[in-house]
Amino acid sequence: MTTASLQLDYVSSDALARQPAAWWGTVLGVVGFERAPQVDLVHVPVAASMTPALGATDDLCEVWRVAGDQSLELSTASLRQGRVHYRYCGEFLFGSIAIDEDAVDGGGSAALLRATVTAYQEIFAVLEQTQHRHLIRVWNYLPEINREADGDERYRHFNSARQTAFLDSGRSTVGTVPAACALGSPAGSPISIYFLASHRRPRMIENPRQTSAFHYPPKFGTHSPTFSRACLLSESVGTSLFVSGTASIVGHETIHRGDVTAQTRETMANINALLDEANRVVGSDLYSLDGLKFKVYVRRPADLAAIERALSATVRASTPIVYLQADVCREDLLVEIEATGVAAC
Repeated sequence: MTTASLQLDYVSSDALARQPAAWWGTVLGVVGFERAPQVDLVHVPVAASMTPALGATDDLCEVWRVAGDQSLELSTASLRQGRVHYRYCGEFLFGSIAIDEDAVDGGGSAALLRATVTAYQEIFAVLEQTQHRHLIRVWNYLPEINREADGDERYRHFNSARQTAFLDSGRSTVGTVPAACALGSPAGSPISIYFLASHRRPRMIENPRQTSAFHYPPKFGTHSPTFSRACLLSESVGTSLFVSGTASIVGHETIHRGDVTAQTRETMANINALLDEANRVVGSDLYSLDGLKFKVYVRRPADLAAIERALSATVRASTPIVYLQADVCREDLLVEIEATGVAAC
């Protein structure tokens, strides 16, 4: 068993500003949604997904903390290497990086490709230096994800660049890749990436209902996406299950086109299948919907009420759910849901 555990909290900006110094000593990183948190956070890495909040999510921040016997390596400050801002303890590391494509040489898809490769190269350099080699979870946000550039969708260019960076760093692009998501942010936003990594190797989970993303057929792009469907920290307490961005895909095809309610239900069927697979891998019924926190990406804000109704039939009213407006990686997908899970005692 590890001596530190991860904890995810959703905290308002006001509550964040009132936290005592001892609490900040446990914080690995803070993520704002539409913008960076409006508080003075000089001691921890701060990221922003650039995705506007919907409904009651307004003014919340995502906070990653560490609990247990280990204290953070840096009690009063965080570190920077290149563009990566990070903080870590012996077991876990949180980091973030933002790159403006306009600041990268080349136009069109060339700027996106170069910025993505550069971002991942700098991330991998930090992981090698700190010996937190194993990516657990990566959140990718890129502007205008579905727009065509130089004959192909920007998301597909991103996938090519991400795979190039993994290969150039001597990392596998199948099987042992992290849980992840890639969402679209508004035009003019920087490419924003934040991530969690571990000193120990996690276990990757695939969904029996879906083709593994890294084995997608060429119709979805020259290079497949580089992520696993979920990631499991099987020797950790606290937040130990990370479900990637999940959507209404069975096999490798989108289903229920145009029907946001049916897509939401299918997405939850996929998440339930991942819970079953995680429990099979650990050999016990440790994970359930009741132990999950959700982040829901909504393509069309007008669909929010329908998505909320569909989820209310599946999850408890007390379940933590954050709703954000973002374009999903396929234009025919109207909703994407990610989750984190705590194992039952």
